Amino acid sequence: MPEGPAPAPVIQRLRVRYAKRGRLRFTSHRDISRAVERAIRRAGIPVAFSAGFSPHPKISYSGAAATGVASEAEYLEIGLAATCDPGRLRADLDDALPEGLDILDVVEARNGALADRLEASSWLVRLDGVTPETAGAAAAAFLAADEIEVERLTKKGRRTFDARAAVIACELDRRATESADAQCAILRMVVRHTTPAVRPDDVLTGLRLVADLAPPSPPLVTRLAQGLLADDTGELTDPLAPDRQTAPAGDVAAAHADAVRMAEPDAVGAQP
Repeated sequence: MPEGPAPAPVIQRLRVRYAKRGRLRFTSHRDISRAVERAIRRAGIPVAFSAGFSPHPKISYSGAAATGVASEAEYLEIGLAATCDPGRLRADLDDALPEGLDILDVVEARNGALADRLEASSWLVRLDGVTPETAGAAAAAFLAADEIEVERLTKKGRRTFDARAAVIACELDRRATESADAQCAILRMVVRHTTPAVRPDDVLTGLRLVADLAPPSPPLVTRLAQGLLADDTGELTDPLAPDRQTAPAGDVAAAHADAVRMAEPDAVGAQP
């Protein structure tokens, strides 16, 4: 057994929503976790550590987006050895992180597991060089199919699975398309989290299979939100809302306004 005092216990758990923007979308999850750990040390945040011969900071990630994908809704949870004000930690951690990794929200974990609230994701996919009519017709053909088998290379080799079943919605976002700075089509998708995971590139493969949709340049993919699916509307609910339920009404309203504002990224702009 390692010698020395036991690590300080976790006094508080904070849940963090952060964005991965611009060139930082090409950063791997491992590099992002290293950047977060360095930023926590730089900001002097009292993170708790595990026991054993190789203690590591108590930081857990949920539903991380793939390398090359931008996101406005990445989540992590930090275990702290001392109590911190969520607003202060948000500012300090954001200042210590590189530009493109931006802290959007921090709340105290109050009940339930965060991963259980990440049931689906909302995606915005920009297809440069594709007309809105072509993209809209492809999306309609995709939704009309009962099953669309796609193949993807995984850690266990090539695997074939149904990409259609996980897709709740796939349609042309006309407002975003009309606001774009160049000829393109922008699709908005809602995809349920499944095993194996169906990613936006799997949906794009399905669009190629059913409608021969082949963009001339790589699509720009942005995750707008993660959360639970509302049964009545099919929209995603804020996964941090249950942690805010005991907060003052003004704080909840302000947090909701921030979430709505942050859910409209610069995905319609030119791809950097």
